Amino acid sequence: MNVTMDMIHPDLRSIAPIGTYWSWIGHSKKGLKMFNRVSKFAIEGLDTAKKINFEQHFILRPNGTELRICVYTPKKLKKDVPGILYIHGGGYSTLVPEIEGPMIQKIIERTGAMVVSPDYRRSLDAPYPAALDDCYLALKWLKSNGSRYGMRSDQIMIGGESAGGGLTAALSVYSRDRGEIAIAFQMPLYPMIDDQNNSDSAQNNNAPMWDQKSNGLGWKLYLGSLYQKDNIPPYAAPARITDYSNLPPTCTFVGDIEVFHDETVIYVNNLKASGVPTHFKVFPGCFHGFNIVSPNSTPGKEANKFILDMFEFAAENYFAKQP
Repeated sequence: MNVTMDMIHPDLRSIAPIGTYWSWIGHSKKGLKMFNRVSKFAIEGLDTAKKINFEQHFILRPNGTELRICVYTPKKLKKDVPGILYIHGGGYSTLVPEIEGPMIQKIIERTGAMVVSPDYRRSLDAPYPAALDDCYLALKWLKSNGSRYGMRSDQIMIGGESAGGGLTAALSVYSRDRGEIAIAFQMPLYPMIDDQNNSDSAQNNNAPMWDQKSNGLGWKLYLGSLYQKDNIPPYAAPARITDYSNLPPTCTFVGDIEVFHDETVIYVNNLKASGVPTHFKVFPGCFHGFNIVSPNSTPGKEANKFILDMFEFAAENYFAKQP
């Protein structure tokens, strides 16, 4: 898909050149490493959600290292609220959980939830399954410790954007298959789930923020020795899921000019065909991450309202008893 300026939503055209620069950074491992150093130094440890409580905890991994998690709660704790694992994006290779602070704050203000966001290992440091293992470790922490923050055990939810959406989709399948933690609701937003990178929307896609070239490098770094192999597990690339049964109710959206459009549509249709309650929107003229880079645009406002409305709806309607 060759994306021209006239295909982009009018409200997003002014931000498109910045998005094109971000795509360019994602074209090289050197560019990603540089960006990672800068963003990690600038953001990590900052309280980016000023109106709620912010804590950091450290969980011991099996290999003896520590996983840092950010824990966000209302200033005044509430009872019987959802516990949400919210996973940041960044192509599996960049960024830190604090980048999600503003959205997490809005989610908490709307639902009263407690939110955990893991500083999972990025692919530049460790390929699959490191990030998934870290997210599952954080999910186990949430299950064990959420009650201290008012979480009800039958409302563990997960969500995230882009690579965070991919990890959300993977974690839902992984949790279902392990049978240790029941997920009540998932929100894998414009998820990075198809390592094959060859759908119609991906082919020759040059859209701002994340194009086919940056997507190819992202998957190469994330999969490591598995890259371009036939035996990619669905926990690594959820587009390879063959069994969609018993997955949690799902909400997502995607722009119609971005790389992930087709794989998201296929994923949603497969969920629906398996009887999974699914809420889905496509935003015309929107590229990857438009709601984050242009939250005050017309589509950005609509998309972010959709996120908050759906978390509120899920808090009122979706429950899953723990095994």
